[in-house]
Amino acid sequence: MSLDLSVDRSSPVPLYFQLSQQLEAAIERGALTPGSLLGNEIELAARLGLSRPTVRQAIQSLVDKGLLVRRRGVGTQVVHSKVKRPLELSSLYDDLEAAGQRPATKVLVNTVVPATAEVAAALGVAQESDVHRVERLRLTHGEPMAYLCNYLPPGLFDLDTELLEATGLYRLMRAAGITLHSARQSIGARAATAGEAERLGEAEGAPLLTMERTTFDDMGRAVEFGTHTYRPSRYSFEFQLLVRS
Repeated sequence: MSLDLSVDRSSPVPLYFQLSQQLEAAIERGALTPGSLLGNEIELAARLGLSRPTVRQAIQSLVDKGLLVRRRGVGTQVVHSKVKRPLELSSLYDDLEAAGQRPATKVLVNTVVPATAEVAAALGVAQESDVHRVERLRLTHGEPMAYLCNYLPPGLFDLDTELLEATGLYRLMRAAGITLHSARQSIGARAATAGEAERLGEAEGAPLLTMERTTFDDMGRAVEFGTHTYRPSRYSFEFQLLVRS
C-alpha cells in the first residue's frame, strides 16, 4: 500500500479518526480497490509515528462500517466502498456502475399477477387487473446489496429475464422509447424479516433501508411502482439541502 497518509497532532480530531477518514476516502476514490490488502498494522503505525492501538482502532472502525474485513492468514482486506446514491431519478444499476461496483442481477420472479389495491392506486389501473411483477436481487462484487420488487403495467415493453439480468430496468425502458420524467418517492427503515435476511445476507431483525417509488413518463403515465430494501452497511441515500431565503 503506497498512500499519502498523514496525521495532524495539533488537531482536536482524534488521531485514529484522522487515519480512518483518510483510508475511507482512499477506498471511496478507488485508490484502495476491492480485494487489496491494507498492510501490516505495525508497519503502518511506525510509518505514521502512531501507537499500534491507535492504528488498530482506525482499522476496526472501517471493519465496523463494512469497508474492510480481517481474514485469518491473509490480513486486512478492502471489501468495497459504500454506495452513496443521490436522491434523483436514476437507477440503482447505473449508480452502482458509476461507482465502479460491477453490478450483477439475479431475477427471482418474473410473472403477471392481479394488482393489489396499493399497486393499482400507484399505477392508476383497476384493482385485480393484470400487472407485471419482477423481483430481483442486486449484487456487487458477488455480495447482495438490495432486493428490488417492481410492478409495471402490462405490455409496456419486453420484460425478458435475460435482459433484466444483463442491465437495469430504466435502461430497458429508455431503449423501448419510454421517456422517464419524474417520480414520487419515500424512504424509510425497518427490521429485516426472515426472508429478507436470508436474501440479503443479514441477521433476522437487522435494520434495512427501504424505498418506495412510483415513476412517471413524460405524458404523466405511471410506468413503474417499486418497493426496495437495501443493506445500510453497503448503501446510503445522499441529500443536497438548500437554504430557503
